[in-house]
Amino acid sequence: MQNQKIPFIDAFLRLESASGILLMLATALALIFANSFLEPLYHFLLNIPIQIHIAALDIHKPLQLWINDGLMAIFFFLVGLELKREFLEGELSDRRNIVLPGVGAVGGMVVPALIYFLFNSGDPDALRGWAVPVATDIAFALGVLALLGSRVPISIKVFLTSLAILDDIGAIAIIAFFYAAEISIPALLVAAGCVLVLFFLNNRNWVSHSSYMMVGVVLWIALVKSGVHATLAGVILAIFIPMRSRTDPDVSPLKVLEHDLHTVVAFVILPVFAFANAGISFEGMTLDQVLHGVPVGVALGLFLGKQIGIFGLCWMFVKLKWASLPSGITWTSIYGASALCGIGFTMSLFIGSLAFADIDNYGLFDERLGIMAGSLLSGVLGYMVLRYSLPPAEKNNKSVEEEIEQVV
Repeated sequence: MQNQKIPFIDAFLRLESASGILLMLATALALIFANSFLEPLYHFLLNIPIQIHIAALDIHKPLQLWINDGLMAIFFFLVGLELKREFLEGELSDRRNIVLPGVGAVGGMVVPALIYFLFNSGDPDALRGWAVPVATDIAFALGVLALLGSRVPISIKVFLTSLAILDDIGAIAIIAFFYAAEISIPALLVAAGCVLVLFFLNNRNWVSHSSYMMVGVVLWIALVKSGVHATLAGVILAIFIPMRSRTDPDVSPLKVLEHDLHTVVAFVILPVFAFANAGISFEGMTLDQVLHGVPVGVALGLFLGKQIGIFGLCWMFVKLKWASLPSGITWTSIYGASALCGIGFTMSLFIGSLAFADIDNYGLFDERLGIMAGSLLSGVLGYMVLRYSLPPAEKNNKSVEEEIEQVV
């Protein structure tokens, strides 16, 4: 079991480890810009106005919102493609593989939200950020896991990947139901029309990517104007991409798109998002701001809430014999994986930008402090637990090049 490989997951982990390093570099660069003489340039870049005006259509946003609403829609499109593939042909197609990570995902969302609520129950504005610590950053979590190399059994990789994917479903649902703005019925009707067109294309097994993309762009614009967050257009579009061509079962439009987008998302979109949203200025920051209920609730929600929720609920279900522990997994490794899920970085930053979009909160508190503190502590703890609990790697005479070639 130790040396067994699943090609997709192995290749995915290689990609995510490099992406995680790039995310860290982008975050460090944002902090340097925000706390140096480059700070005016940093905010000038993020606030560059960009407008699209065609007849009655007018979309006017600063660059940062184009990144958060536009580029992140592509990220959510990739997430949607991964979810669909996993449920149709991947690890989540077998219900037995869903129970334990599913239970962990639920615990890993509920407990962090409760911890956040305990620290912010008396502040209605602060309570809007209750969902910030419920998310897991799959790129960072799997990136840290990949640092341990072949010491990690495939069962742990599958558990963490499945849990992070199910966590993404929860985050998408939260964004859809709790962070919608004022609703525009005409725009929603246009979006509904786009969904009908996508259904028609899927029903006819239309495999042309360009047709789906054109409808997807119209859907995104409709959701921008509707009040429902535009990134959900990516998830909706992904649902209708055909898994297989009826005329040639060996052709998978979904897998082709997923393969083409993975590198762009991992090495461009997520680092750009991190650079645009992680620039915290420490100038004039007071202890009261650092110890405010929002950053403290977020940090403890990620660091303690994820561990307690995921490990605690998994332990309870296994002890009650409602779920079974996969072979090759120990309780210590489950605890280490639970800690890694406290790395909320990208998704937490995104939800935080939605929660406090219309509140000038950075003079009072900054939820990004909690996100960074909780994610850093969770990553270090998870790595240390797994490093000292997993057995040493067996010697492998294959070169790195040979392994990469085998995976590809």
